[in-house]
Amino acid sequence: MNWILAMPLELRMVALFVIGLFLGGLLNLGIYRLAYAPRAISPWSARLPMAPPRRLFDCLPVVGWCALRREASLHGAGFWVRPLVIEIVTGGLLAALYWWEIGERGLLTDGFKVFLDLPPNAALRRETLVALHAVFLAHAFLIPFLIVASFIDLDEKTIPDAVTVPGALVGLVLAAVLPTSLLPIVIPGADGPAGVANPRLEFLTLAGMGNWPWQSVASLAIGIACLWLWCIGLMTRIWRTRHGWRMAVRIFGARLARDPMTKWLAILGLVGTAAIAVVWHFDASHWQGLLTALVGMAAGGLLIWIVRIVGSAILGREAMGFGDVTLMAMIGAYLGWQSCFVVFFLAPFAGAAIGLAQWLTSRDPEIRFGPFLSLAAMVTIVLWADIWQRLLPLIEMGWILAAILGVCLVMMVPLLIIVRAIGDWIRGGPASER
Repeated sequence: MNWILAMPLELRMVALFVIGLFLGGLLNLGIYRLAYAPRAISPWSARLPMAPPRRLFDCLPVVGWCALRREASLHGAGFWVRPLVIEIVTGGLLAALYWWEIGERGLLTDGFKVFLDLPPNAALRRETLVALHAVFLAHAFLIPFLIVASFIDLDEKTIPDAVTVPGALVGLVLAAVLPTSLLPIVIPGADGPAGVANPRLEFLTLAGMGNWPWQSVASLAIGIACLWLWCIGLMTRIWRTRHGWRMAVRIFGARLARDPMTKWLAILGLVGTAAIAVVWHFDASHWQGLLTALVGMAAGGLLIWIVRIVGSAILGREAMGFGDVTLMAMIGAYLGWQSCFVVFFLAPFAGAAIGLAQWLTSRDPEIRFGPFLSLAAMVTIVLWADIWQRLLPLIEMGWILAAILGVCLVMMVPLLIIVRAIGDWIRGGPASER
């Protein structure tokens, strides 16, 4: 770490931009290869038989896409523009995020930054910078998964588990290995030198700033339950009650037994359970990070899952794809359950505005919600210092906060009924009458 901190900030940002360019090339490969209908557009993909021979130069970021314009007859005019932009934006995002989180220390409150800059706190300042690098590392892993999920969702209105499952697992591992990779929070303290408050830096946990019985058996049970909720949610489920509940249960069990993914997800659950138990038994600080990520993953996925079930029942059609559920679970593994509620309430604002513009221009009522969840997650990261200051009083309300969230979910029901009525009116009457 010393040699990294010894480098000028500008040089580090340039290096990250270059790394981001090459990373963007891998993201383009993932966008086209992990899609439901894979396409051989990336220079790293197998060449189509009718395509001209590819050269090593084609694999270079940005400039390689300019050369690949010769394949426009196969992929469509201008096909190379979007992947070229993705590579540039990925490099720019990494460099800009590093500047914000490390150079500007943007995740910290202004008061804490003033405290760090006092001459006696040089050692604390360096320790804080090292910790912020762990935070940046987690976000540098999260952003590529968000980009791939968003663009596949834009293309195909689906988010594959091949993106969100590895992404969530990486988030869990990072939280367990580097608990300081979670979002930072500043704890106010007594007055210190020069009349400045003497705060301390901690990292977001399951309990926020409160106490929690970390080493209790109940904590272990909660962590394991969160993992299995995620694994079971990923299993292929068919629930049809038109022939009765008994037949529905039989079909449900038979489908699970036949699906190969059931076995692999069960193995993942068993291995994960063993890993959780080991971390819980041997290390308290690493267990705090892992349990925080597990609860964040479960809370994020469950929140969207509830909206999906309620919305689909009221609207009479799928309100949200299950890919949105797994995407939010992945976000929760990195950002914690507290941030999930911020992301959940931020995303609809952009989604409503873009959805209205989309309907006015193309009459397409279906909104790809994944990109808005990803955008809301990025906004939450960048504005975290201010968000946490406003979120903390709500979190300290405890069960009152849970009641408020419950009321918000209940209020969603009449809103969805209104949305359904407007949709039926636009389409010329209820679906049962058409």
